[in-house]
Amino acid sequence: MNRPWSLIATTPMGLESVVARELQQLGYETQTENGRVNFTGGPLDVCRANLWLRSADRILIKMGQFPARTFDELFEGTKAIDWHDWIPAHGEFPVDGRSHKSQLSSVPACQGIVKKAVVDKLKQQYHIEWFEETGPLYRIEVSLLNDIATITLDTTGAGLHKRGYRKQLTGKAPLKETMAAALVQLSRWNPERPLYDPFCGSGTLLIEAAMIGWNVAPGLRRSFSSEAWSVIGESYWEEARDEAFDAVRDDIELQIMGSDIDPEAIRLAEAAAKSAGFGREIQFRVAPVAQAKPTGDYGVILTNPPYGERLSEQEEVDRMIRQLGFVYKTLPTWSMFVISPNRQFEHRIGDPATKRRKLFNGNIECQFYQYMGPLPPRKPRPEQQS
Repeated sequence: MNRPWSLIATTPMGLESVVARELQQLGYETQTENGRVNFTGGPLDVCRANLWLRSADRILIKMGQFPARTFDELFEGTKAIDWHDWIPAHGEFPVDGRSHKSQLSSVPACQGIVKKAVVDKLKQQYHIEWFEETGPLYRIEVSLLNDIATITLDTTGAGLHKRGYRKQLTGKAPLKETMAAALVQLSRWNPERPLYDPFCGSGTLLIEAAMIGWNVAPGLRRSFSSEAWSVIGESYWEEARDEAFDAVRDDIELQIMGSDIDPEAIRLAEAAAKSAGFGREIQFRVAPVAQAKPTGDYGVILTNPPYGERLSEQEEVDRMIRQLGFVYKTLPTWSMFVISPNRQFEHRIGDPATKRRKLFNGNIECQFYQYMGPLPPRKPRPEQQS
């Protein structure tokens, strides 16, 4: 237990580089695979990663990795792990699973084998026959890829997109907070520049930008399953939270604005912004995209327009995208970043994007269209002003 833990930040496909950069900014060396970024650390690092990572899904501890072509190999490999070092006698330890390109293709069967192996190991240690599982949560996952089993423990609990500031759920699923944070980071926005979202919905993009602008750790307002683990301990969580509170920079002036045609969406956005601590810093108003009024110079439009799932809706969405193009043409110093599954987006806007990046919003394949306007002129250094 004294050696560093192998840690995994899971991530949506296409955002691995964003999560890797976040970890590197926290001081970790990283190794990237599809859907995950690997790094090493101890108890304090688990706390910091859960509190600070904006675009990752969850933080896992890699407990073991071994070939598993048969159920016997899966059982013995799992049982060889020192589970009693982690899970107490009253701990709750459900098992999740997935399998890809492996001989052990039945996920329920693999979950059952792993559960039995963990129970057998804990029976040897605690000398009891029945585990009531009424204590802290230790969620185990078995992941099989090319006949290699990876066994992990989930330190996060509810996914990292559950920030805690959104008390009311909207009918249509909004953009996940983790994806919104990634889009802010992929844009060239910083708190010195205006930010405008003309399809702001319930305000997720703008709230995540405000959190980045003030350096607010996204996990500050929530709890994590590993907070109850004795192997980590309360003192590490207290230290990590104290660091995060000390890092907040709420003296920075923000120029963040959003509008939406739906009054109910704006009501939800204002409530969420207030809950997140930005009730005064983010300006919302009810308006269609044609009446969007970004103000200032060298700003950034960052938005997620409606998708239009039915044909009648698609015609309306096409019209709104054209109107967005008209608004953008009135802002010669601004940049624009739009996530959309619309394959005719550039045609509707009236200009090809400077760059495109394939991303998945949930299961929907999208493009992140990037229109690079001029960067703000550099401010002279103090010695140059004198």
